[in-house]
Amino acid sequence: MTTPSEPGRPHDGPPLEPVRVLRPRRTDALAELFREFEREQRGGDEPVPRPQPPAGSEDRTQEMPPVPAGPPPTVGHPSIQRGTALGLAVAAAALIGFGSALLLTDRNTEDRAAPAPVPSTGPPPASSASADPGGPPPAPSAPADPGFLREGDSGPEVTELQQRLLRIPDVYRAGATDGRYDATLSAAVARFQLWYGIQGDETGVYGDDTRLALESRTDDPAY
Repeated sequence: MTTPSEPGRPHDGPPLEPVRVLRPRRTDALAELFREFEREQRGGDEPVPRPQPPAGSEDRTQEMPPVPAGPPPTVGHPSIQRGTALGLAVAAAALIGFGSALLLTDRNTEDRAAPAPVPSTGPPPASSASADPGGPPPAPSAPADPGFLREGDSGPEVTELQQRLLRIPDVYRAGATDGRYDATLSAAVARFQLWYGIQGDETGVYGDDTRLALESRTDDPAY
C-alpha cells in the first residue's frame, strides 16, 4: 500500500491506476434462463402425465338414469310476475275501499232512519197556578198520600211547613209563607234532609221521618 506524499512535495513516480477486481459469474442462473426460454419456444410448460385411477374404481361406477325427453319447464318472465303482483295489489285495495264504502253507507242510512224529535209548535199547557185574574183563586190541592207533602201541593199544612223551616238557620232563608209547595220549598226540604241525615223519605218530600225531625227541632207556629 502506498503512502501519500508529503504536502508540497511533487510525486516523481508513474501515475497510479485503479485495481480491477474480477468476480466469478453464476452460470447456474444463466443456464436456468436458457432452459425456460427453450420451454417457451417448444410451446409452453412440459406435459405432466395423467394419474391413473385406482384399481377397482370402475366396478363401483354407476351410470345416471336417462333424462326424459320433453319441453323444458317454462319460467315466468320477471316483468310478467311483477305485473301479476301489481294487479293483485290493486284488486285488494279496490275490495277494501268497496267494503269501507258499504260500511259508511249503512251507517249513514241508520242515522237518517232515526227520526229527529219534532219541536212542538202548540201553546204550552196551562198550569193550575195560571188562572184567570178576574176569576176565583184555585182551590188548594190535597196531598196525594195522607201525611206527605210534595211539590205542587198547597194549603195550611204547607204554610206550617214553611213557617217551621224559617226557624231552622240557613235552610229556608227569606222564604215565602204563601201555602204553595214550589221548587224553592222542595229544595229547602231536601237541604234539611241532607244536613240532618234524614233518609227515610224521598228527597224533597215532606214525609213522616222529615216531619218528625222538623217538629222535634221547632215549636208550633201557632204559639
